[in-house]
Amino acid sequence: MRELSTRCVVVGGGPAGMTLGLLLARQGVDVVVLEKHADFLRDFRGDTIHPSTQELMHQLGWDEEFHRLPHARVERITVEFQGAPVTFADFRRLPVHHPYVAFMPQWDFLGFLAAKGRELPSFRLLMSTPMTELVVADGRVTGVLAEDADGDLRIDADLVVAADGRNSSSREQARLLPEAAEPPMDVLWLRVSRRPTDSLPFLNAGGRGLVAINRGDYWQLAYLIRPGTFDDLRREGLTALQEGITELAPDLADRVEEIAGWDDVHHLAVRVDRLRRWHRPGLLCIGDSAHAMSPAGGVGINLAVQDAVAAANIVGPRLASGTLAESDLARVQARRMWPTRVTQTLQIAIGRGSSPGGRPGTATGPASPPSSACSGGARR
Repeated sequence: MRELSTRCVVVGGGPAGMTLGLLLARQGVDVVVLEKHADFLRDFRGDTIHPSTQELMHQLGWDEEFHRLPHARVERITVEFQGAPVTFADFRRLPVHHPYVAFMPQWDFLGFLAAKGRELPSFRLLMSTPMTELVVADGRVTGVLAEDADGDLRIDADLVVAADGRNSSSREQARLLPEAAEPPMDVLWLRVSRRPTDSLPFLNAGGRGLVAINRGDYWQLAYLIRPGTFDDLRREGLTALQEGITELAPDLADRVEEIAGWDDVHHLAVRVDRLRRWHRPGLLCIGDSAHAMSPAGGVGINLAVQDAVAAANIVGPRLASGTLAESDLARVQARRMWPTRVTQTLQIAIGRGSSPGGRPGTATGPASPPSSACSGGARR
């Protein structure tokens, strides 16, 4: 078995893991980021980059370069309830350099971070390298076993960071169990071609809902159903799904047949959960590994990035000096638990209001992602 040694190994190359690896490397901390996929080109990921994350890009000196990536801007979000417009969020009042939400495909955001990381000598990103097992000695996590095209790999580290998402295998192996809130909905992600004349607002009726995200030459659709009813829908057949979408969005009547089979439907069982304890000796959980977020509000990326910033600020100097203690990991959780609780409470409230069977509404807002943002072939 090949062996590596590093100060920190980050499991997962999503927004939390990539940001943390990059920020640690900027402090001179030797870090290895493991990403199980060969690339970042997967559909159905969040793409809302909030002002706080854009402010981080500014602080790092990457402002102009970052904003050259294809994106669209939304300065405020207005929701219509019973025909009356209500401004849900107005970002123009924020004292930041970019007071708006940028809609940017996550594969572009992660690719940007990866490119920046590769410029640093203490940053290593290993693609197509899934973690297979935590290495534990005397009750302390001391590294990971991984696998790549050349076979097995052992990486010893002072700290392992679990940033491998809501279904985190590293969290599971560490026996850190989340507490889950009652899910307000399930989401079926799918896509159909788009025409400039289409008009697809947020729709909600009869226990179902539909949200359409403009991806340039296609719509990414979020079809909302009551939690736990996906198997019932499958038994009704694909035609029932197509008819349900057409009922909510008649403009798509001649395109729902592009949904040719259930392989074209990605089922997301919406889950809002968080760990009571984000750490154990030698291991820290951040991002969705510590707290799975609902799609409501599109804040998942930004909570994950802020977790990474807090972790880098607290554990980075300790890793650099070789003095990391578990109390430092507890400080990260203490710093991030309150915003996590508040955000999830709001998400649950929003989800209950906009979930199937909730109050009908129409979400409006300027700007959608340009067609150049979705070039490059199929995303999975």
